[in-house]
Amino acid sequence: MKRRQALEGIKVADFSWVIVGPLSMKHLADHGATVVRVESHTRPETSRLSGPYKDNITSIEHSGFYPTYNSSKYGISLDLTKPRGREIALRLIMWADVVAESYTPGTMKEWGLDYESVAKLKPDIIYVSTCQYGQYGPLAQLPGYGQLAAALSGISNAIGWPDLLPSTNAIAHTDFICPHFVVATVMATLDYRRRTGRGVYLDQSQLEAAVHFFAPPVMDYLVNNRIMERGGNRLPYAAPHGAYPCRGNDRWCAIVVFSDEEWRGLCDAMGNPEWTQDPKFATFLGRKENEDELDRLVGQWTINFTAEEVMSLMQAKGVAAGVVEDLKDMFEDPQLKHYGFLRYFEHPVMGEISYQGPPFRLSKTPDGQFSAPCLGQHNEYVYKELLGLSDEEIAELLIEKVITTEADLPEFKPST
Repeated sequence: MKRRQALEGIKVADFSWVIVGPLSMKHLADHGATVVRVESHTRPETSRLSGPYKDNITSIEHSGFYPTYNSSKYGISLDLTKPRGREIALRLIMWADVVAESYTPGTMKEWGLDYESVAKLKPDIIYVSTCQYGQYGPLAQLPGYGQLAAALSGISNAIGWPDLLPSTNAIAHTDFICPHFVVATVMATLDYRRRTGRGVYLDQSQLEAAVHFFAPPVMDYLVNNRIMERGGNRLPYAAPHGAYPCRGNDRWCAIVVFSDEEWRGLCDAMGNPEWTQDPKFATFLGRKENEDELDRLVGQWTINFTAEEVMSLMQAKGVAAGVVEDLKDMFEDPQLKHYGFLRYFEHPVMGEISYQGPPFRLSKTPDGQFSAPCLGQHNEYVYKELLGLSDEEIAELLIEKVITTEADLPEFKPST
């Protein structure tokens, strides 16, 4: 007998795009919620226009970016700029338990699909809005991506070397923080609705979520009026603390020592070379005062071993250490393989491609992850089976170009 999934029966209308909203709803979808992903065929979302592209074919159906954050969803196309499109969207919302959107504040209101309008018709709706700065305030109308929120939250100012300019993350930092807040809160509101019968409006400011993860430097400023400075790989209360060169091409291992006990473990792992007995390294303060020399000496030892060997030697002595893995390493990582984190599903256009599995597992209910959809792939199923439209109504929507299965673009312009 097939076990039920945790969120079977929960219905989601996902109007969000790029990463935060789609990734949040993907977690619900992977665990059984019926999530319908709404996309425009006249303005395909950013992640469909972003690489890497399978076989270097630049098309909206060859992006490896989009499937990563949209597995286990049903995909439909819908032109919300047309009155019939907005009528269908409202019908989908009436079907749903949860609505998610990540447009610039006011966009859904222009279409009559905002929370206030929807709640009058469906008081128990759970409505999620997630954008850079939240729905209100002096910056609310400014659009942006996670790199911008990372800069505004102070994170970028803390990344880099003391004598160089600030750096931003290679990834949109807040895009991978915010979904944790969204998923946990949606689960809480589903329980609240179950107990009270009432709906909830969730207004997430991605900037505030990012500042939450920057709490120690914020508290340090509040208490001591001290502004965090860039420190490269170093940490004020650890030495050594950094990534050290290992044998091979661009191979590194991160090593962290906080206590005197861990320092003795490091020395043992290295075979207690003569320099480790120097009195200037005997205390934490001494190691900190001589950190440049300490990093150089540790690096002179690590370069003789592979990153994996350094990690094993250090961990055997109770010292925190980890290989700085590249993408090839991650695909071969024994721990990720053990949990089956990387999964392979058949995509309608790209064929078999890899997906990231759910980042958490539930003890009593399985996940049910499946491939992300192509644009409009599930139009017939959603419009006919879920919303009850007739064949004639669907034909009319196709004729009026309210829905389609192909992007209506004069040319493909990749964003990356």
